[in-house]
Amino acid sequence: MIIVGVDEAGRGPLAGPVVAAAVILCPQGIDGLDDSKKLSAKRRAALEGLILTQCQVGIGLASVEEIDEINILQATFLAMTRAVEALCAKGFDPAHILVDGNRLPRWRWPAEAVIGGDALHPCISAASIIAKEHRDRIMIAADADYPGYGWSSNKGYGSATHMAALAKLGPSPLHRRSFAPVAQHFFDL
Repeated sequence: MIIVGVDEAGRGPLAGPVVAAAVILCPQGIDGLDDSKKLSAKRRAALEGLILTQCQVGIGLASVEEIDEINILQATFLAMTRAVEALCAKGFDPAHILVDGNRLPRWRWPAEAVIGGDALHPCISAASIIAKEHRDRIMIAADADYPGYGWSSNKGYGSATHMAALAKLGPSPLHRRSFAPVAQHFFDL
């Protein structure tokens, strides 16, 4: 029975896409998996390498434009669906999906929402790590394209550095216009 773990990264930031990962763990499992937020950057990177080489992984994104158009929750569900579809495109049809959180996308696969699932189920932990590492790389690359916001360190979250840069530079094309800290200061609502 193919069980897939799904998690996302990037629901809360003011900039950048939301990224989801879907992971089918390798039969032998991977030692040391945990919620990505509880792991050091070095440990996450090492685990990501193991997951990518030993497990089956699908990644899905929802763009800033999609977030602004359909809202962050629906964009998260869209990214999750794309991640599972990426696994299906590799020839895997999930028998059951475990999703971190308390809500599920509407999709054709049997699924279960698990609050705190990234700390409870290794397949969700693996998805958490993949999603976070993938999104972090996107934001580090975006920092080079849009310098000044501190995305290499804050990854798009509303840190003091980021908020000061927003006030000074205004929003970039990667800012989520539908998020209040961006919208209330820079756009007519």
